[in-house]
Amino acid sequence: MRDYELLFVLDPTLDEETKANLIETVKSVINAGGEAGEADVWGERRLAYSINKKNTGYYVVLPFKADAELPKELDRRLRINENVMRHIIVCQDEE
Repeated sequence: MRDYELLFVLDPTLDEETKANLIETVKSVINAGGEAGEADVWGERRLAYSINKKNTGYYVVLPFKADAELPKELDRRLRINENVMRHIIVCQDEE
């Protein structure tokens, strides 16, 4: 298993319950094939440029351990979720 870090930006207009449910959904996808760490919620922050006419986003950082196939599936699922504005998965093991 390798160490990864996922940063994703949610739509800031969502209510708190929906945001919490999305974070738990992402954790459950990771836990199906790896180990999700504790989510570090940065909260609402200003974006460098507007995305879909929004100037702020709700940032969440989630470290996890998984095999090489899980980030591909996670990336696919985050792309089709309309509430996730942007995301990036970084492998922490690479030198």
